[in-house]
Amino acid sequence: MTTTTNTPAQLESDAGALDHRSPRKRSSVDDDTRRTNWFATALIAVCSLTILIPLYLAVVVALKTPDQLTQGTGFELPNPIRWENFADAWERTSFPQALANTAFITVGSVIFTLLTSSIVAYALARNIHRPFFKGVFFYLLAALFIPFPIIMLPLVKQTSILGMDNQVGLIVLYTIYGLSLNIFIYTAYIRSIPIELEEAARVDGASTWRVFWQVIFPLLMPMNATVGILTCVWAWNDFIMPLVVLTDPAARTLPLAQYVFQGQFNTDYTVAFASYLMAMAPLLIVYIFSQRWVISGVTRGSIK
Repeated sequence: MTTTTNTPAQLESDAGALDHRSPRKRSSVDDDTRRTNWFATALIAVCSLTILIPLYLAVVVALKTPDQLTQGTGFELPNPIRWENFADAWERTSFPQALANTAFITVGSVIFTLLTSSIVAYALARNIHRPFFKGVFFYLLAALFIPFPIIMLPLVKQTSILGMDNQVGLIVLYTIYGLSLNIFIYTAYIRSIPIELEEAARVDGASTWRVFWQVIFPLLMPMNATVGILTCVWAWNDFIMPLVVLTDPAARTLPLAQYVFQGQFNTDYTVAFASYLMAMAPLLIVYIFSQRWVISGVTRGSIK
């Protein structure tokens, strides 16, 4: 039997040969990864215009004078810029009060939705094999197929009788009507969490409530971010439910303030668009500061 040993010179030559071959492979891989899908790029660009063009028009109109608005096509830049439109909208729509009302309803709805929906979904997910819990699950999902206008008139009557035609009543309604979709989202995620984590906590003497709050609820952060942002956008921008439920003009939300403003000053579009931008700005700021946390949370949940 004979053995061969590589000399240092041979090792260096082999390494050099590999170095000469590797750039070709890397370049081919890089070319594949850098290949652009022009059809998808063009489609995304066209779809983005459907958002950017109306947003551009809203900003431009909000900065124009009424005389500038009647001249040209509407795409021209304002010259000069009229910042007084925002001051007029602030005063005419009672913006601080409407903003406080909307923020109170939105924050309350998000908090109660996260607490109630996660608890109910946990109970259903861990007992879905039982006929009663399975029936409750499908009963709640059936509410997704009921349009709101069908129950609108009975809702107005019930809220008036129960004295819930106020901001607190709206928070309760947002929490209840969001149960169907939120439970569907939470249940699927909770069932993917290994049951062994709960069994280990129970062996250590943890109760059901302690298992949920210390083991399950921290793992629900990706879904909490998803449900929270959906509820926030819904409660902030909703128009129909505050319109039919609220009876006190002092409790009106921002969408209602925009509606009343448009009815009173329907010819002053420059001030109206300024009020629209002011109503949109708080939610946009919240999204800018929370998008990284939301995306990272969803990413952690997808690779969990």
